[in-house]
Amino acid sequence: MSARPFNFSAGPAAIPLEVLEQAASEMSNWHGCGMGVMEMSHRGREFISIYEKAEQDFRELLAIPEEFAILFMQGGGIAENAIVPLNLSQAMEVDFILSGSWSQKSFQEAQKYCYPKVAASSQSTGFDHLPDFKDWQLNPKAKYVHLCTNETIHGVECQELPDLKSMGIDAPLVIDFSSHALSRPVDWSKVGLAFAGAQKNIGPAGLTIVVVKRSLLGHALAICPSAFNYETVAKNDSMYNTPPTYGIYMAGLTFAWLKTQTEDGLQGVLAMERRNQKKAQLLYDAIDRSNLFDNPVQERNRSRMNVPFFLKEESLNEVFLNEAKERGLLQLKGHKSVGGMRASIYNAMPIEGVQALVDFMQDFEGRHA
Repeated sequence: MSARPFNFSAGPAAIPLEVLEQAASEMSNWHGCGMGVMEMSHRGREFISIYEKAEQDFRELLAIPEEFAILFMQGGGIAENAIVPLNLSQAMEVDFILSGSWSQKSFQEAQKYCYPKVAASSQSTGFDHLPDFKDWQLNPKAKYVHLCTNETIHGVECQELPDLKSMGIDAPLVIDFSSHALSRPVDWSKVGLAFAGAQKNIGPAGLTIVVVKRSLLGHALAICPSAFNYETVAKNDSMYNTPPTYGIYMAGLTFAWLKTQTEDGLQGVLAMERRNQKKAQLLYDAIDRSNLFDNPVQERNRSRMNVPFFLKEESLNEVFLNEAKERGLLQLKGHKSVGGMRASIYNAMPIEGVQALVDFMQDFEGRHA
C-alpha cells in the first residue's frame, strides 16, 4: 500500500506522485536556468520549450490530427459553456443532450448567446443513463450538438461517440470531456471540438485545453472577448494573453508520465484505458455484489472515472466517511446535489487504491449491514 492516502476527489484531483516529485525538485530552478517555471516569461525560450513539448505530447497521446488546433486557455469547463457558443453558435440554434448536471449547466449558459434546444434528456429518470442515439431529436439547422461525454456528478459516460453524419446531421459534435480526457482514445473523425478542464486527469486547476477543428475558427460573435476568440488564440499559439504557465508545465509533466505507462503490453492512453477498465470493473463488481451499496446508473453508461454509490441505510453515511478517512481513503463524499458517495478513479489512481476501497467497503458491510 502506498505511503500516501488514496485521494478519490472528483477535482481538483490526485496528480501522479512522480509528477509532484519532479515539480518539487524543479520548483526554484528549472533545468539549471536559475528560475522556477512560475517566474518565467511566457515568451522566453525556456517556457516556449515547455509549451511546445506539452502540446506535442498531448497531440501524440490522443492522436490528434493536424486539422485540429490545440489551445491552452483559462476559465475551466464552466467558462467554455459560454466560450463555445460565443465562437460557434453564430447566435443561432444549437442542440444539447442532457445527461447530467454539467450538460444542464452548459445548456443554461448557452441561452445567453444563442437558441439552444434539448434534443434528448434523461432527467426524468434521474440522469441514470445517456439517451439512446436513436431517440435524439436533432435539429438539421443546429450549428453544433453539445454532449458531455462523462458526467462527473451522476457518473454517466458515453462509451462510444455518435456519428452525426450517419444520423443525417451536418453539424460539428462538441464534447465536454473534462473528466475523462486521456483516459481512453478519441475518435476525432466524429468530433468538431473538445474541451477539458485540467483538474481531473491533466493537472492543477486553472488550465483548460480546447481541441478545435481549424475549419470552425473565424465565426466568433462580435461580443466575444478577444482572449476567448478561438481564432485569435490559435493564431497566437495560446500566447495572445499570458497563459496559465505553471498549469501548462504541470500538464506537460503529466503527459510525459502518461507516455511511460504500460498495461498488458499497451502504452500511453491505450494502457490507461485498459487499466481504467480493470479499476472500474473491480469497484462496480463489489457494489453489485453488495447488499448495502448501490449504483443507480444503467450498466451500459457507467463511468470508468466517477463512480457514485449510495448506502441503502443513509444513517451510516457519516460513519462510512469517518472510517474511510481513518483507513487513508479520502474525499469519498458525493456531490451535494445528489448526496451519497463518489469514488473518482482517474488515471492517477492506482489499482491498489481501488482494491483498498473495495476491501474497506466489504469490511464495513460485514460490520454494519
